[in-house]
Amino acid sequence: MFRVAVEAHFRASHQLTLPEGTKEGLHRHDWLVTAEVSSNRLNSMGLVIDFHRLKAMVDNIIGELDNKVLEGISYFQTNNSSAENVARYIYEKLEPKLPKSVILEYVKVVEEPGYSAKYAK
Repeated sequence: MFRVAVEAHFRASHQLTLPEGTKEGLHRHDWLVTAEVSSNRLNSMGLVIDFHRLKAMVDNIIGELDNKVLEGISYFQTNNSSAENVARYIYEKLEPKLPKSVILEYVKVVEEPGYSAKYAK
């Protein structure tokens, strides 16, 4: 199995809804995103996927989130804007864009050093 990963960054604010229905204070993070993909075979160029192509796909998705308040995006109006849900959002947008021979292993997001969430199917 061959595996490759790319990293990307975006800035976004969020405000989690707490269990009692209150909201935490609005705050911003410099999010770090890692997307790892794999394949049992390499393409004609000897690659799982071109790094630049995969990075462009991720950048396109996180471009929708960059410099935004996450709750202003429809997905996060029905899903709490937790790091876990941010990882799932990116995963679900990225997976259908990949070639059939490439498997999306996971998407990991880091809110700040030491605090991360990973989503995988």
